[in-house]
Amino acid sequence: MKFERLRPCLRMLAPSNSFTFAGQIRSVHQTRRARKIPEPKPFVPDVTTFLTLIGRGLNKYANKFPSWDSLFSLTGPQLKELGIEPTRSRRYLLNWMKRYRKGDLGPGGDFLFVKDGEAILRAATLQEKELGGSKFVVNVPHPDEELEKPAEIFGRPLGYTVRGAKSIAGPYATPLPGSTGVSVKVTEGMWEHRRGRKIDGGERRRAEIRFKKRSAERRAQREAEFLGN
Repeated sequence: MKFERLRPCLRMLAPSNSFTFAGQIRSVHQTRRARKIPEPKPFVPDVTTFLTLIGRGLNKYANKFPSWDSLFSLTGPQLKELGIEPTRSRRYLLNWMKRYRKGDLGPGGDFLFVKDGEAILRAATLQEKELGGSKFVVNVPHPDEELEKPAEIFGRPLGYTVRGAKSIAGPYATPLPGSTGVSVKVTEGMWEHRRGRKIDGGERRRAEIRFKKRSAERRAQREAEFLGN
């Protein structure tokens, strides 16, 4: 009987783990890793160029980001505070920031030699017997000069191929005078992912919109028959 009476007092004297557990949660929250800030690339040297390439008119917000690091350190709620609207624009920007961190870029993202937003591409031939003189595209430095070193040291950009003798095909490739190669310049929306076009109100409203259309067509047909009689 005496033990039963002392049990509540023993519970009060027992050590509590609540404080320790709360401290563990707080310490985990404070050690969360900061967002990775990727390095600018020759074709994407600053925020304005990045926003211009991904399109959807986001380059109008370039003045809201004082530096490259400031852009890639922001979160969705912070972009909202800066006035990046609507929500789909913020999601699109965050998605492209994620892609850039992974190196999943559009045309020109792997260029090594760029000057004033323009890259020069030329056709080169690999003189090896087993390859039979295969041709490929290289990104050469400005100005457009003869290749004095082996072509292998220059970057071979993805998405560009040699057609025929010297013609180069690829996104946004503009032929240079005298068939000496092509130039690729930073262009608005070069990397843009086009939004899909909604048909009959999209998937969620398609059945409703089509039902209303059929009803309107039947009503118009009945009225035409009534007036004809």
